[in-house]
Amino acid sequence: MVLLPVVATSFSLGGPQSIENSRSVLAKINIEAEGTFALNLAEDPEALTKAARADAVDAYFRDYAMPLAGTGWTMVSEAEKNSLDWRLLPAIAVRESTGGKNACKRVPNNPFGWGSCKIGFESNEHAIAILAKNLGGNNPNTAYHYSDKTTREILRAYNPPSIVPRYADQVINIMNAIGPEDLAEAGASITS
Repeated sequence: MVLLPVVATSFSLGGPQSIENSRSVLAKINIEAEGTFALNLAEDPEALTKAARADAVDAYFRDYAMPLAGTGWTMVSEAEKNSLDWRLLPAIAVRESTGGKNACKRVPNNPFGWGSCKIGFESNEHAIAILAKNLGGNNPNTAYHYSDKTTREILRAYNPPSIVPRYADQVINIMNAIGPEDLAEAGASITS
């Protein structure tokens, strides 16, 4: 399966992002594949939405030559599994390490700054899974920090305002640059 998005986004840690730019990922998606999988994907709106979300993440990373390009499917899958906004993990990676360009130096595969860069992982995919589990409140050791919280509350626990005053706003701005929360709804309004 090949997903080819038309992407035009702007990157800024400052002000709000253009809705048109963040929605442009959905302006056009061409799906070219053979066999039953392509038919199943076309018939399953949830699978199509997941694929569009993963492609939006990868397109954003590619547009800025970030090493985490290609991890979109893992990020979206782990976010869904842990009831997180699909844009949260990639946005944290962008804020913490410019999408892996400036990942933790002392430990391997930590593009999220998790554990104050004292915790390494087997791979970026492993780091994604662990971070999602923790932020989703599904690790008993950290659940009291993250369980049953909004995205903003999760971000304020992840990096408190006393340490980085506008951290939550910065990450949320990146999330909005990646795409709208309800990608399927935005796509419907663009194609209508």
